[in-house]
Amino acid sequence: MSTPQRFVQVLEFETDRIDDMRALGEEGDQRLAGRPGGPVRRLVLKDRSRPNRYLVMVEFDSYEEAMRNSDDPETGKFAQAMAALCTSPPSFTDCDVVDAADFR
Repeated sequence: MSTPQRFVQVLEFETDRIDDMRALGEEGDQRLAGRPGGPVRRLVLKDRSRPNRYLVMVEFDSYEEAMRNSDDPETGKFAQAMAALCTSPPSFTDCDVVDAADFR
């Protein structure tokens, strides 16, 4: 039996309200912490060459778990609140993890 393939959703957005976005993210983190099938890792990146542009990588144990999370009504409410803080519509990219390495 094969193990599920890890999966990452990448959110790209622009905002001039990053403090509000951080507060919203912290609320979401509290809601998701310890939830079975929820995200296992989140990484927020700020683009050095384009002010107010950010990328968020959210890792799940599998595609199926990510889709269950996406279908959750609370996730939909979060996405609406996030979009309201953006200066242009956010974009979402779904990625299968094909390789990963830790260097520590």
